[in-house]
Amino acid sequence: MARSTARPVVRLKSTAGTGVTYVTRKNRQHHPDRLVLRKYDPVAGRHVLFREER
Repeated sequence: MARSTARPVVRLKSTAGTGVTYVTRKNRQHHPDRLVLRKYDPVAGRHVLFREER
């Protein structure tokens, strides 16, 4: 079964500048803007914003 292009894999990069990334999926039809999530950065030792990189 092929993966749908409506839900591609996106990488979330830390805004703290530590180089930490998370990988997730999103629906580009319903959310065309860049995804921003608040997640834990183990290098910074705290929760920071992670932004979608393209």
